[in-house]
Amino acid sequence: MQTNSPISIAEMERRWAAARAVLEDNGVDALVMQAREDWMGGYVRWFTDIPANNGYPRTVVFFHDRPMTVIEMGAFGMDRRVSTDDGVHRGVERILGTPSFHSVGYTVEYDARLLVQVLSEAGCRRIGLLTPGALPHSLVQALGALDNGFDVVDLTDPIDVMKAVKSAEEIELIRKTALIQDQVFSEVCDFIRPGITDREVAAHAESKGRRLGSDQGIFLGISAPLGKPSRFLNRPFQTRTLQAGDHLSLLIEINGPGGLYLEIARTIVLGEPNVRLLQAFENVRLAQQHTLSLMRAGAAPAEIAAAHDDWMMARNLPPEARLYAHGQGCEMVERPLIRRDETMKLAENMCLAVHPGYDDGEVFAVICDNYLIQRDGVGPCLHKTEKKIFSI
Repeated sequence: MQTNSPISIAEMERRWAAARAVLEDNGVDALVMQAREDWMGGYVRWFTDIPANNGYPRTVVFFHDRPMTVIEMGAFGMDRRVSTDDGVHRGVERILGTPSFHSVGYTVEYDARLLVQVLSEAGCRRIGLLTPGALPHSLVQALGALDNGFDVVDLTDPIDVMKAVKSAEEIELIRKTALIQDQVFSEVCDFIRPGITDREVAAHAESKGRRLGSDQGIFLGISAPLGKPSRFLNRPFQTRTLQAGDHLSLLIEINGPGGLYLEIARTIVLGEPNVRLLQAFENVRLAQQHTLSLMRAGAAPAEIAAAHDDWMMARNLPPEARLYAHGQGCEMVERPLIRRDETMKLAENMCLAVHPGYDDGEVFAVICDNYLIQRDGVGPCLHKTEKKIFSI
């Protein structure tokens, strides 16, 4: 048994060595993380190459001096020893199970009890947490309890920096993911036609992505007649039947080999686009180009975000009120964010999605592509899909 497109053991060992150096620098005995899904639960995947799924908590304890322990969905009393080189649970020697569910309130502390047990048995005293504000209250409360004797620190920032800078292997997988997304969009262009629903378009795109090796992701977009915005909405809203002359803005945000995420967005018209849609797309294409001109190793995201707002307002376009560019990798959205509250500077070999857009009530203007940061700028666009409105 093995997972789909596993990360190489050399890359896993690179990650573990870098993380142990952080623990050493901070005098930390173990690092604790938890995820419940694999859209934005990438710490767990980055350390173990196995994601959390279906809302079930998966807690990972990464020790300074020994293989990892995992706490996950399982039977009461499950305590399984595994080989650290079994090809699946690499770097893990123990898996504990408990049938806990975040939908059943009285069970949520079961994972915390096992975590305290694991850390106490290992003699750990100083514990590092990843995104403690996003961890279950019961887990953080248990680690902070005086009678458990732990000293808890937040190690999110140094781990985030490590995770944001991609290795040579990760960059190769990123390029393969971009190719998968290009192929999915091309398939959509061949499939889309009057008489089918938005949901059928999304389902066809997902099927193609799965066949090409994607495990997870989202397909956002609902169709609209020209003159009304085609916005990014999820499946509960993908009920409309496409008609001749309609348009559909589609976001394909799926992972690929190694669980690495990218995203691409374009607009498709079943006919010819009107002048307003063409102009709106040209606006965001040029806005993307402007942001890319500012991105290089050492650049400050807050300054790029401010420059983007100035550029938009100088053209009577709205400043950005959402997130229009951000890192990607094992997370669908990860740091650095191109936003006024981001402190992490750009660095060589980070991968960022850049998707400026705006909604004026008649047009939802959007473009989205991924780029790798280089020392003096960005590399070529990772997607090969042409930057244009597609007429079908």
